[in-house]
Amino acid sequence: MVTPQLAAELQRVLERFAGEAGFSARRPVGMEFRPGIVGHHRVGRAADIYGIAGAGLDVWKERWDDVCCESGNANVRAKNTLLRRETAGNLGWRLYKALQNYGQWCQPAGYPVQLFGPWTRTEGPWKCISDRLLWAHRDHIHVAK
Repeated sequence: MVTPQLAAELQRVLERFAGEAGFSARRPVGMEFRPGIVGHHRVGRAADIYGIAGAGLDVWKERWDDVCCESGNANVRAKNTLLRRETAGNLGWRLYKALQNYGQWCQPAGYPVQLFGPWTRTEGPWKCISDRLLWAHRDHIHVAK
C-alpha cells in the first residue's frame, strides 16, 4: 500500500512512460513492484520497482553497461548507432529517465531527491550517491512522494 499522493504520481508518470514506449491498454507492459523494508515504506510514502517487461532492473542495467562498454571501442558512427538503439530499447533505462524527467518526488530537508536506482550515478538526479546507497539500489528503482 502506498499513499494516495504517491499512487497518483506514479500513475501519471507511468502512463506517460507507457505511451511513449508504445504500450497501451490493449498492449500493456508488466511491472514488478515489491514492498520495501526500510525508509519511507513504513508509511507508504515510497515504492520500489524491481522489473519491467519480465526482466529485472539489474538485467536492464547489465544490458546497458554491456552496450556502453561495447560502444567505447567503436567508431563514432557505430557508437552513436549502438547508443541510439539501446536508449530506444532499454525499458529499464527509459523507465528511470521517465521517473526522473516527469516525476515530482520528495526531497526532505538535507537529503537528495528521492529517486534512486541503478542509473543514479550516471543519470542523476544525485550523481554523488554513495557506494553503499548505490549498491542498495542496484536492482530496483526507489521513488518517494
